[in-house]
Amino acid sequence: MNASNRARLDRLIFLGPATVLLLLFYVLPVIVDVAIAFTDMGRNLEVTRFTTENVARMFGGDRRLAQVLTNTLIYVLCTLAIFNVGYGLLLALVTTALPERSGAFFRSVWLLPRMSPSVVYALLWTWVVAPTDYGLLNQIGAALGLPPLDPRSDAPMLVVILANGFIGASFGMIIFTSAIRSIPLHLFHAARVDGANGLQVIRHVTLPQIRWHLSFVTVYQALSLLVSFEYIWLITDGGPFYDTTVWALYVYQRAFVSGQYAYGAALALALVLVGIVVALLLWRFFDMRALLQRPRIEVS
Repeated sequence: MNASNRARLDRLIFLGPATVLLLLFYVLPVIVDVAIAFTDMGRNLEVTRFTTENVARMFGGDRRLAQVLTNTLIYVLCTLAIFNVGYGLLLALVTTALPERSGAFFRSVWLLPRMSPSVVYALLWTWVVAPTDYGLLNQIGAALGLPPLDPRSDAPMLVVILANGFIGASFGMIIFTSAIRSIPLHLFHAARVDGANGLQVIRHVTLPQIRWHLSFVTVYQALSLLVSFEYIWLITDGGPFYDTTVWALYVYQRAFVSGQYAYGAALALALVLVGIVVALLLWRFFDMRALLQRPRIEVS
C-alpha cells in the first residue's frame, strides 16, 4: 500500500465514525426539522400539505413570541455574564490563589451540583424557594423575623438565573482554573518584581494569558444557554404566565404539549438560525481565528 492510499485509509478510520455520528445526530435532524416546519403536521403526525403558515405565524400571528424572546435575552445575557463567565472566573482566581488543598476542596464543592442529577438539583431549588414554612428561605426569614417570601411567583426570572448560574459557573471555573495553572510562573514573578499588585497582575498577566479560554467559554455557554431549558421546566415550568418561558422551552411546549409539531419545528429552525448567527458574531467579536493560530517565532 503506497503512502497516499495509506493516508486515505487513516482518514477513513479516524474520521469515518465521527462523520457518521455528525450526519446522523446533527445534520439529519436539521434536515428533518426543515421538512416538518413547512408542513401542517399535528398531533396525529399526518402531513396533508406543505405550507408557509408556520413561518408567517412566527412573524405576526403568535402574540407570546415577543415575551418569550425578551425572556430568552434576559436569561441568556444575565446568566452568561454574571455567572457562567464572571462568577466562574472569580471562582477560578480565588481557588488558584488559595493553598492547593483548600482550593481543590472548594472546587469540589462547587462541582457537586453539576455531578448530581438535574431532577435532584431542581428539587433542592424548589425546596429553597418554596412559599411554605418549610422552604429554606422562609425558615431563615422566620428566624430573622421577616415575612414569608414566594420568589417563584414574585421574582421567577431571578430564581431561574440563580439556579442555572450556580451550576453553570462550575464549568467556567474548571476551564479557567486549568488555564491559570498553565501560565508560566516567571510571568507572575516578573510582574511582582516590577511592583504590580494583585489586581494589576490579574489585569496585565492573567487575563491576557487566558483570553482564548474566556472566548471559548463565552461562545460555548452562550449557545448552550440558548437551547437549555431543563432547570426552568423542572423549577417553574415556564411560569407563572409565561414569565420564565424561554425560546427552547416554548418549542417543547408547542410541539410536545400542544401537539403543534410543525409549528414547533419552525420555532426550532428559527433557534438553529439564531444560534448560527450568534456563533458567527461571537467568533468575529473575539477574533477566534487569530487566537487559534499557532504562535510564530520571527527572527529579524
